[in-house]
Amino acid sequence: MQPLSGLLVLDFSTLLPGPLAGLMLAEAGAEVIKIERPGGEDMRRFPPFIGGESVAFAMLNRGKQVLTLDLKSQADRDRLMPLIARADIVIEQFRPGVMARFGLGYDALKAINPKLIYCSISGYGQSGPRAGEAGHDVNYIANTGLLDLQPGPAGAPVLPPALIADIAGGSFPAVINILLALRARDRSGQGVCIDIAMTDAMFTFAWYALALGSVAGGFPAPGAMSLVGGSPRYQLYPTRDGRIVACGALEEKFWETFCAAIALPEAFIDDRRDPDATRHAVAAAIVARDADAWRPVFAKADCCVTVVVPLEEAMRDPHFVERGIFAQSIATDTGVTVPALPVPIAPMFRQK
Repeated sequence: MQPLSGLLVLDFSTLLPGPLAGLMLAEAGAEVIKIERPGGEDMRRFPPFIGGESVAFAMLNRGKQVLTLDLKSQADRDRLMPLIARADIVIEQFRPGVMARFGLGYDALKAINPKLIYCSISGYGQSGPRAGEAGHDVNYIANTGLLDLQPGPAGAPVLPPALIADIAGGSFPAVINILLALRARDRSGQGVCIDIAMTDAMFTFAWYALALGSVAGGFPAPGAMSLVGGSPRYQLYPTRDGRIVACGALEEKFWETFCAAIALPEAFIDDRRDPDATRHAVAAAIVARDADAWRPVFAKADCCVTVVVPLEEAMRDPHFVERGIFAQSIATDTGVTVPALPVPIAPMFRQK
C-alpha cells in the first residue's frame, strides 16, 4: 500500500502548478479526480500532440480520473457535493474569490466537511494589494526581485530555463503544506485552508541576496553575486566548437585543481586580485579546445566542472538510466507510449 492510499483529492486546477501538485499526490497513492470544465482545460491544447492528445497534459495528469463539470451550473455543483463530503483534499488555482462565487469557497465546503484540507494556489496569495493581479512565472520572478539578480546582458536579457515560480513556488509548497496539514489533521481531526502564493517562495531563492542586503548598502547589483556570474569560479565558458563548460569550482581545492587542469597562468589563479581578468583568462583557455577534448580532462580532475549536455543526451546518461528516472511510462489514448514525468517522490512510494 502506498503512503496516500485511501485519500481522495479533488483537483480543480489547470496548466502546471496545481496539476503537478496533484500528480505528486497521485503518484504517492491518492485517488485524484480532476474537475474539468466542458471542453477541457487549456493544457489539453498545448503541443506536442499524439493522435490529437497533448503529451504535456498526459504527463501532468497521469493516474487521475477526470470529471467534467460546469461550475457555473447549479446542477453540476450539486453533483460535486457527495465528493466534497468524502474528500480529504481540494486543490484550486482560480484567482482569489472565484471559488467562493461558485459557492465552493473554503467556508462553504468546511461546513460540509470539517476535515477537508483546502489548498489554494495563486500568484500573489489570497490577500494583499496584488491578490487579484494577473501574472505568469516571469511576472512572479520579476516582481520579487529574483529575476533582477541575473537577467543576463542588458541588451539581450535571458529567460530562465525553468518555471521557478510555478513549480518551486506553487507545486512543491502545495504538496509540502498538504502533507503537513494531513499530519496536523491526524492530531486535531480538523481540516485547514492553505494559502499558497507562488511569489512568496521566490524570496527563499534570493536567500544569499537577502543575507547581503541585511548589511547596509549590501544589496547586489544584477550579475554581481558569486553564484550568478560575479565569480570566475562559478561561471559558464564557451568552448571552441560552441558548447559550454559549466564551472562550479568554488572551494579552493577544486579551484586549484581546475586551474592546473586548464594550465591557467599563475598570475590569474588568485581571483581576488582582479576577478574580471581571471574570468577572461579562463575563458581564453576554455575556448581554445573543443568540448570533447575537455571532457576527459575535467573527468580526471573531478573539480566540479562539466560540459553542458542537451536534455536528450542527459536522458541517455547511464547514471540516470540506472536510477530509473525515466523507467515509468504513459500509454496515450492512441496506444503510443511516452515517458512518465519524473517527480521527486521516492520510488518506493511512487505508483508503478
